[in-house]
Amino acid sequence: MAINMNKLGVSCLYWFFTAALLTLGSGAALASQSATAEGWLQRLGPAMTLTTYQGVFVYARGELAHTMQIAHRYHNGQIEERLTQQDGASGEFLRKGDEVLCVLPDQGSVRLEEVVPSGVFAQPLSEHPMPDPRWYKASVMGNDRVAGYDAVKIALDARDRHRHSHRLWLEKDTGLLLKSHSLSATGKVLDRFQFTSLNIMDSLPDSEFILQQRDGEVAYRSLGDAPAAGSRLENWRLGWRPDGFGPAASPRTGGGQAVAFSDGLATFSVFVESTGDIVMPAGVSRIGATTAYMRHSELADASFLITVVGEVPPATAMRIAESVELGDSPSQETGAQDNDH
Repeated sequence: MAINMNKLGVSCLYWFFTAALLTLGSGAALASQSATAEGWLQRLGPAMTLTTYQGVFVYARGELAHTMQIAHRYHNGQIEERLTQQDGASGEFLRKGDEVLCVLPDQGSVRLEEVVPSGVFAQPLSEHPMPDPRWYKASVMGNDRVAGYDAVKIALDARDRHRHSHRLWLEKDTGLLLKSHSLSATGKVLDRFQFTSLNIMDSLPDSEFILQQRDGEVAYRSLGDAPAAGSRLENWRLGWRPDGFGPAASPRTGGGQAVAFSDGLATFSVFVESTGDIVMPAGVSRIGATTAYMRHSELADASFLITVVGEVPPATAMRIAESVELGDSPSQETGAQDNDH
């Protein structure tokens, strides 16, 4: 079936990024280990997989808000997760291990064999649960109550202007993320997530992980393995990125080249695509904590659109985009750094 892969792929990835904020909870850590912010944050790695729960949450970016229902479990050695949108356009998201299927009515479905990590679900954080203290200062802010559960509030304050600060509310018994805020440098709340109802349980039936709106399925190729820092990327070079951000995944979109970078908490992606005869706007836009900056570049009489999208301030996204250098050789070094914080 014919679909708009850009529109469908972006929509599904947005769903995944939203869902990614939720897979945090575990009963594995002892209470005595969680007296400090570092102790609480150490729960995040196992929490991403082990907690079984079902609930409804609200996720807001700027003026846009969505309500979703979620079921999550760890079953037969893999994460299983299903989300259903509760307002606006209907749609479903199903994850089983590394495979992700996103179904949007009237647009078909798309299978994402690998996904670009984002937020507190980012791959570096799952492997190394502690946000790097060079980039974030962690502290316990106190106690609270969210969706009927007692919670501890954790602050992650950015140490430079290239990333946002965060507030996390973790359920006291399991460590499950109940609520989160992303903050600007002035303390303004940019993004917010919060459970409105929640049931943490021992098990969920298989019926909770079956898509209800499945209508045709479109194979979507793998987004690719994550390149090592300093590896070679085809056709373009990223001349600068903020300290602490390393390559996280290499998605391919259409005929362009792209790579995602993460500091373990925030993620941004750089896309370089040929525009052909299509006139695309340039400039910056922002929804909540997510910035999109686009600029045009020319190479050998061909026009390219360079786009940076991610959870970074506008000035940072602009500087990243302006540092992209196009090349006519098949591979060039990426990831040049400077010491400007």
